[in-house]
Amino acid sequence: MNFSYALKQLAVFFALCISIQVHAANSINGIRVWPAPENTRVVFDLSKKPDYKYFSLSSPQRLVIDFKDSNSLISFQNLVKDDRRIKKIRKSKPKNKNSTRIVLELADNYQLTVFPLAPIGQYGNRLVVDLYDKNRDSKVVSNKSADTNRDIVVAIVAGHGGDDPGSIGANGSYEKRVTLKIAKKLAKLINNHPGMKAVMIRQGDYYVAHNRKPKLARKHKADLLISIHADAFTSPKPSGASVLVQSPRRANSEFARLIANRQKESELLGGAGETIKKTKDKNLAITLADMKKEHTMKSSYEFATHVLKQLKKVTKLHKKKPEGLSLAVLKAPDIPSVLIETGFISNPKDEKNLNSSAHQQKLAKAIYTAVDSYFSRSPSEGTLLAANSVRVHKVNRGESLSVVAHRYKVSVGHLKRINNLTSNTIRIGQTLKIPRAE
Repeated sequence: MNFSYALKQLAVFFALCISIQVHAANSINGIRVWPAPENTRVVFDLSKKPDYKYFSLSSPQRLVIDFKDSNSLISFQNLVKDDRRIKKIRKSKPKNKNSTRIVLELADNYQLTVFPLAPIGQYGNRLVVDLYDKNRDSKVVSNKSADTNRDIVVAIVAGHGGDDPGSIGANGSYEKRVTLKIAKKLAKLINNHPGMKAVMIRQGDYYVAHNRKPKLARKHKADLLISIHADAFTSPKPSGASVLVQSPRRANSEFARLIANRQKESELLGGAGETIKKTKDKNLAITLADMKKEHTMKSSYEFATHVLKQLKKVTKLHKKKPEGLSLAVLKAPDIPSVLIETGFISNPKDEKNLNSSAHQQKLAKAIYTAVDSYFSRSPSEGTLLAANSVRVHKVNRGESLSVVAHRYKVSVGHLKRINNLTSNTIRIGQTLKIPRAE
């Protein structure tokens, strides 16, 4: 082969490559697979907004996606690792030679969602495929109050995950990684507390849809939902932690939707759910549901104040009072819920702290202490903590020890013993421990 001939062949090769790139309006630059307990998410990274069509085939199960006017120069080797839903991802011959056909070979027939995403943050145009297990909602919702001496269940949501990294710090810290580490430390502390159990809504690096989080918490009969995040701003100046609760407007909106669909969603209202579902009196249904909603909102705010009280001991506060925002993760009308911003990952000092295992442990311990304090005062009905709880009473003007004892149906002697009192004298403002009724 002479030099002139080699140059001509090389020129033809580059011309062919340029021709392909010029003709193809779009290109597939990457494919990412995110397995999760309930679903698998596949993300196609594209240079432009995707023009696509898809269809399913059976025997064997396959999902076929055609990307119009596109090409793909990526390798399809080892795309799927340790995923039980997708056996293989490969290219196939498209009907239109200028398009790209990709086939997902599946292990079963799954609920399917396919949608495009616009560029945001570090990501460009994407096409997302979600494969959901068909039996993910097959559950029996039982009334928590029917259980006796059960554990208090705390659902912990580690914000973001999978293809959603959350906010990214100046030094490259991913919010999704920080929140998962704090969440795991918090779960360990809660699980070490007799009478309490933590449920991790996200246990690894995968995405859980916001609307799904309260459903999963309810599936586990959660008494409380805690969503952990790290804040961010366009400026590096803001710093500190804050605690968010559901805004009254969003709560009222969810309440209206729940009432309209009360036949289907009565389980969202706990013990009153069946009454609300069966009653023909709409006014009664509204009254009972409203009482439940107000109790949940009040409980959420009360717990949020406990969290802030503890957080200020270990970190700076950005907001000194709970703030109300419209957030999907907090929408459950039957589960007290808060979102905790543990600091600003966009602030250099906060970012450094948030990546410190010691600081993560301090944050987790502060939140755990708030959980302990909250449920010590207000243990959920039917729980072991409620059965063993000691209530407190603040002495008011005109009250004597015998009056307090009569009110709580305990003896004066028992009241004196548990409070280490040597006489019957008590003072206004004094706090007394109240044992269970004898």
